[in-house]
Amino acid sequence: MARRAATVADVARLAGVSAMTVSRVINRPDRVAVGTRERVLAAMSSLDYRPNLMARGLASGRSQSIGVLTVDTTLYGPRAALRGIEVAARDLGYSVTISHLTDPDQTAVAQGANLLRSRSCDGVILLQPLISGVVHDADESDLPPMVAIHAGMPGNYPVVSVDQALGARLATEHLLGLGHRTVWQVAGPSLWFEGVERVRGWEQALTEAGTEVPPVVHGDWSAASGYQAALSLLPDPAVTAIFAANDSMALGVLRAMHELGLRCPEDVSLIGFDDFPEAAYFSPGLTTVRQDFDEIGKRSVELLVQLIETGSSPTPHLVLAPELVLRQSTAAPRS
Repeated sequence: MARRAATVADVARLAGVSAMTVSRVINRPDRVAVGTRERVLAAMSSLDYRPNLMARGLASGRSQSIGVLTVDTTLYGPRAALRGIEVAARDLGYSVTISHLTDPDQTAVAQGANLLRSRSCDGVILLQPLISGVVHDADESDLPPMVAIHAGMPGNYPVVSVDQALGARLATEHLLGLGHRTVWQVAGPSLWFEGVERVRGWEQALTEAGTEVPPVVHGDWSAASGYQAALSLLPDPAVTAIFAANDSMALGVLRAMHELGLRCPEDVSLIGFDDFPEAAYFSPGLTTVRQDFDEIGKRSVELLVQLIETGSSPTPHLVLAPELVLRQSTAAPRS
């Protein structure tokens, strides 16, 4: 015989509270004392109780759904941020609807956000790191509640970002601190917010150290572009340290080093950015700059839910710090 699904009354009885308190924990947990909330949540977990989101939405006048406007999710960064959003939204009782942007300008963003609103999304997270060279007179006052991640095109909405320039500085300063005279960069595309900021942080670190700022070689985030960029850099014996602006391009650099008979880090030190899951399994393990995409997703969802429920955000721009992860691909240069 199938087990009867638990009800709010069952949860209330086990937690020793009223059904109204259980409802408050589901709908407005911030209005319930921590100890009481924890008892209710423990009871819900014990009984495997899942709130009826449709009924909850009817009671609140909201759908308990958020939309995500995003670009190319084949890339690790947007894909990882999207995963963080989905996990955080689920934990707060929200479903997620995803729509892809074909253009990075404000008109496309406004159209996409309003399309998601027409699909009953209570608010929208904009995952759009491309910098638009076109300015449109989109009416942002008519947008649904919105929060952006790594906004290459900021607007009148809160933004959650990682300090990309700081991450590049950490990478560059680490290599300089090992004794390398300067650091070459395989940069990301110049139309990406992350690509521009990582070049800026790298340049600042080199300039402040009073050392040469080499010409930038741009890739497109792919391992293939990192490989091609490295083939143009590595024949120069002065190149002893390379900062690749993401881990995929760093993988391409390693391939080029192998083909040219160069060892990492004995001949050339290499550092990446992102700390994607495979970075530790490169040969050698890749020193890189870590972005906590789960935290990015969590913070963006929390800001959006607060914006949906209260009409205001506690901050216009939340900046998270990156972390330098040391592995075996960096070392002092040979004397």
